[in-house]
Amino acid sequence: MATIHPFRGIRYAASHIEDLSLVIAQPYDRIGRAEQDAYYRQHPDNFVRIDYGITEPDTPQNNVYTRARDYAAAWLAAGVLQRESRPALYVLEQIFAMPDGQSHTRRAFTAALQLTEFVEGVILPHEHTFSGPKADRLNLTRATRAAWGHIFILYPDPQNRINALLQPFIEHTAPIEARELVIEPAVQQRFRVLDDPQLQEAIVQEMAPKRSLVIADGHHRYETALNYRAEMRAQNPSAPADSAFNYALATFVSMSDPGLVVLPTHRLVRDTSGRSGADVLAALAPYFDVQILPSRAELERALRQAAPEHPTFGFYDGRQYARLALHSLDIMGELAREHSPAWRALDVAVLHRLVIERILGMGHGDGHDGDDIRYLRDLDAACAAVSQGAASYLFVLNPTRMEQVNACTRAGEKMPQKSTDFYPKMVGGLVAMSLAGSI
Repeated sequence: MATIHPFRGIRYAASHIEDLSLVIAQPYDRIGRAEQDAYYRQHPDNFVRIDYGITEPDTPQNNVYTRARDYAAAWLAAGVLQRESRPALYVLEQIFAMPDGQSHTRRAFTAALQLTEFVEGVILPHEHTFSGPKADRLNLTRATRAAWGHIFILYPDPQNRINALLQPFIEHTAPIEARELVIEPAVQQRFRVLDDPQLQEAIVQEMAPKRSLVIADGHHRYETALNYRAEMRAQNPSAPADSAFNYALATFVSMSDPGLVVLPTHRLVRDTSGRSGADVLAALAPYFDVQILPSRAELERALRQAAPEHPTFGFYDGRQYARLALHSLDIMGELAREHSPAWRALDVAVLHRLVIERILGMGHGDGHDGDDIRYLRDLDAACAAVSQGAASYLFVLNPTRMEQVNACTRAGEKMPQKSTDFYPKMVGGLVAMSLAGSI
C-alpha cells in the first residue's frame, strides 16, 4: 500500500531569499546548457547549482557532484537553506493557461514516499529508463545524501477526496508565490507548508490503501532511489525501517484533478533515403486512411475530432498536411504480439512500430532518440524546422489520454519513450529532503 510521511523539508530561508523565483529551477532533464547559464546568472544561490550544475574540467576531487555537496553544505551553514523544525507536508498549486486561453489550476502535495519495487504494484512506471541519467542521479545522491528532485506521481482518487481535505487549508493559508523564470515563466507557483498534524494524518490515511499509483515524471529518479536504498541497506544492515533512505521525495497529483494536462510530443524526422513526402504518403496508404488537408488549422481540428479507438496522427512535409487514420489494429497484433492490446492501440506505438520502423525502416526501438528523429512539444518550432529544410517531415500527435496511461500501466506495460508530457513540470528548489538519519 502507499505509505507516505510528513518530513522535515530543506527549504530556502525567507530571510536570505526574498523572491523564490530567482532560485527555483526546472527538473534536470529539461535543462540544456543555455538554460543552465541563465539560472547561474539569475542568482548565486540558484538551485540548479546543486541539482544540475555546469560541468567544468572535472576531476575526482572537484566535479559537479562534489560542488553540489559543497554548495548544499555552505548554504545550510550560512542559513540560505534551512531544515524544517518539525515534519510537514507541502502543498503546491500551479496556475497556468493553455493556448486556447483557458486557465487551469493543478493541485499537488509533497511527502516522503516509502519505496516499493514495481512488482509489488503500489507504484507503477509507464516509460522506459536509461542507464546514463540513473548513474548521474545516483552520484548526486551519494555525494549529497539528499533528494533534490521530485518524483511526480499520479494517484487514483475519483472523488478528489484529498483535494477536498486540502481546500480549507488553502483558503485560510497565505501561499509563497513564485514563477520559474527560464523555461516555464507563465506558470504561477503557489506553495504552502502544511504542519497541522491532524490534517497530515487525514491525508496519510487517505493514501494508505491506494495502489497502482503511476509515475508521471521522474522514472530515473525513482529507480535511482531504489538503487540508493539497496546500497544503504547493504552498508547498514541493521538500520531501522524509518531510515530516510527507504523513502523518496514525491509530489502527488490526483488522476482526477481538473487541472491535470497531458501535452503531445511530436516526431520530427530527418530522412536521408531521398524519399519525398508524397513517397511516404504513398507507402502509408495501404495501412491508413490518408486525408489531405488545406492547412495546419484543419489538421489540428481533424486530430481533435479523431475517434479515441482509432490511432490517428498528422503529417507535414513542408508542402502539404495530411491526417493519417489507421485502417485496422490487426497489423499491430502481427508487429507487436509481445504487447497488450492497450499498448498496441497507442498512437505513439503505431507510429514507431508500424510507420517509423516497419514502413520507413528507421527504427531505434519504441521511441528511443536518434540523430534522425527529434522530439518536440512546440508544434510551431517543429513545423518551422520542416519548412526551413532542417527536417524532412513531421508527425503530429494527439496527447496520450490518462485512461491509456492507466490501461498500459495496469497491464504491466511501459509506453514508448516520450509518450506523455505532463504540463507544467514540478519545479525544483521549493523543498528537498535529507536522506541521512530518520525520516
